Amino acid sequence: MARLKHKLTEPPIPPARGVKAATFGLLLDTAMAIIQQSGHIPSVAEVAVRSNVSRATAYRYFTSRSALVTAVIDSSLGPVRTLASDNPSGRERVHELFVQTFPRFKEFEPQLRAAAQLSLEQWALERAGLLEEEPYRRGHRVRILEHAIAPLAPSLTPAIRDRLHRALSVVYGIEPYVILKDIWGLPDREVERIALWMADALIDAALHQSKKPERKASMPVRKSPAGKR
Repeated sequence: MARLKHKLTEPPIPPARGVKAATFGLLLDTAMAIIQQSGHIPSVAEVAVRSNVSRATAYRYFTSRSALVTAVIDSSLGPVRTLASDNPSGRERVHELFVQTFPRFKEFEPQLRAAAQLSLEQWALERAGLLEEEPYRRGHRVRILEHAIAPLAPSLTPAIRDRLHRALSVVYGIEPYVILKDIWGLPDREVERIALWMADALIDAALHQSKKPERKASMPVRKSPAGKR
């Protein structure tokens, strides 16, 4: 099965109880609220000020914006990441996944957009050699989708299975909302319908191509001009 080439950013482990747990929760809730209200990614220092907590204390819990955003997304999508199904049909598992999780993407859309924004910003900084913090690495959808399409594996060639896995990762997540809402102005419900329609089309294509191997495109034969050999 397809694998990521980079290590995912893992969320900070929250303290179990007491004052430290309360402080961690306060900082996280403040970050969630800032993103929900303004859509921008706060610095750890900004979260500290808004929470009436010293910067030094805030940095003990969240060492960077990457750590902060990872905690925000983990809090937003926790149930999604642990979702499992024993349905023997891969297509139905994918349907269950989309139907059960896309409403949560809608609920936490500002937070998910902020995570995508941070990833793009850091990509540009890293490319220019200017990134001064640990990069935020996304990719939990890889494992989630791997579980969903597992029953389809016997019907697919390994290459087509990996292609399906990667293709579904394009239509599962915040990206369909960004494109279909920002460019097309579609309502949330239609975004969900189109994403599921695309997922079905990708599954159909993968099953079809596994039954009938792709033919390599042949180079056109050039004919010699008349009288020449």
